[in-house]
Amino acid sequence: MTSTATPIEVVAAVILQPDGRFLLTRRPQGKIYSGYWEFPGGKVEPGESLHHAIARELWEELGIHVRQDYPWITRTFTYAHATVRLHFFRIITWKNQPIALEQQELIWQQPGHITVSPILPANDPILQALRLPPVYAITHAFETGLESAYRQIEWGLKNGIRLWQIREKQMPVARLQDFTEKVLRMARPYDARVLINDSEVMAQKLGTDGIHLTTARLLSTSQRPDKKYGLCSASCHNIEELAAAEALELDFVVLGPVQPTQSHPGGAALGWNRFATLIRDYPLPVYALGGMCTEDLEIAQEMGAHGIAMIRGIAPFE
Repeated sequence: MTSTATPIEVVAAVILQPDGRFLLTRRPQGKIYSGYWEFPGGKVEPGESLHHAIARELWEELGIHVRQDYPWITRTFTYAHATVRLHFFRIITWKNQPIALEQQELIWQQPGHITVSPILPANDPILQALRLPPVYAITHAFETGLESAYRQIEWGLKNGIRLWQIREKQMPVARLQDFTEKVLRMARPYDARVLINDSEVMAQKLGTDGIHLTTARLLSTSQRPDKKYGLCSASCHNIEELAAAEALELDFVVLGPVQPTQSHPGGAALGWNRFATLIRDYPLPVYALGGMCTEDLEIAQEMGAHGIAMIRGIAPFE
C-alpha cells in the first residue's frame, strides 16, 4: 500500500572528500531496510532548521562537527511505509574523522564506481547527479572563430572541465558537424562528456553524450528525449521553466542569467538572492549561468547550485 501522508522531512549528507569520494552508511539490523546503503542523515525535529538538523544528525551518527555545508537537491520519494522529503546537503569541511556511533557500517565511494549494494532507491538520482562535474562549458565558436574555440576547449580540458555543450545555433549544419566531431575527438581522451544543443539527429549521428534543450523546446514538449541519447538538460529562466524541466525528469538544468552578460548588455539579471529562491527545494541539479567565471563557483554552491555554466569564462583568452 502506498503512503499518501504528509511527507516526513529528512536531511541527508553528501560528505565529500577533495578527490570526489563520498560517504555511504549501511543501515544496521533492527531498522527498516536494514542492510541497505544510504547517505547519512535523519528526520528533522519539530521547529528545527535544516542546517541545524544536518549538523545534529552527523554529530550523533558519525561524531563529526560540520564546518561548511551547502544546500543541494531536495527530492520526495514514496516508500511503502512513508513518503519522505529528502533535503540533501553537500558537506565540504568538517572536524573529526567519521566513526560509526549507531552500529552502522561506513564506506567511501567514488562517483560512477559504486561497489556496494543494495542502495536505498531514493538515492539513485543522487548518485547520478554526483557524476556531474562542477563546471558546464558552453561553446561559442561562431563568435570567436574556430581556431580560438579549439584553443579554449583544449585549455578547458587540460584544466579539468569535463562537461561541454556544443551551442552553435548560427553555424551551418556541415560546419557544425565537423566542429562537433573534432570536439568529441578532443574530449574522449579526458573522459569528458559532450552534449549537443537541441538536435537528436546530430546526437545520434555523431554519438554525443546527450542533448541540451532550448527553452522553447522545453516548453513545447511533453516528453523527455529518449534516454538512448544520453544526458538531457535544459535552459531555464524562471519558475515555470524549472517546473517544466522537473516534469520531464531531466538530468540537470542551467538557470540564468544570474549576473549581467556581454551577450545581453543591460538585460535583467536574476542576482544571487533570486537565484537561490528559485532553486530552493528543487529536485534537479542546477548550474548558474550568466557572467560566470571560476571564482563564482563557491558562491553558486553556497546558494544551492550544483555548479556554474560558462561561455566566455572557459579560458583566460579569446
